[in-house]
Amino acid sequence: MIRTATPADLDAVVELHTEARATYYRGHLPAQEYAGSAEVGRSRAGWSRAIDHPDATVLCAERDGTLAGIAAYAVRDGAMHLTQLHVSPSRWRSGVGTELHAACVDAWRQAGVDSARLEVFVHNTRAQAFYADRGWTPVPGHPRTGTHLVLRLALS
Repeated sequence: MIRTATPADLDAVVELHTEARATYYRGHLPAQEYAGSAEVGRSRAGWSRAIDHPDATVLCAERDGTLAGIAAYAVRDGAMHLTQLHVSPSRWRSGVGTELHAACVDAWRQAGVDSARLEVFVHNTRAQAFYADRGWTPVPGHPRTGTHLVLRLALS
């Protein structure tokens, strides 16, 4: 089931986000940068703002009453951005990410959005393959921001 997040989801969202990030940052960044208390606090504040922000959407995917995945999107600088999409590693390859992605794309189409952007960690090849399989391509002339690739999805 996909549903819109509420403030009551905050603890579970932050826990899933931290767990998922650890899988692709581990070995590439110091643990404090993705799982340290300061970073988890920053993450919590960001997710709290996103859940409460009227111009952002945070979606939760539930399986058996447990949070299995999260996605967030918002318009930034006049363009739609998929700012987060994370699946609990224990639920990888179970369709959760595909379902969350489809829910985002459906909402964008209903809102008349013609393209979206995202940034993906350069070493997260699993995520890059996931997005490529769904039609995301590098942004011409702006393929990177620091340690992240910038991808675009054209919606037709």
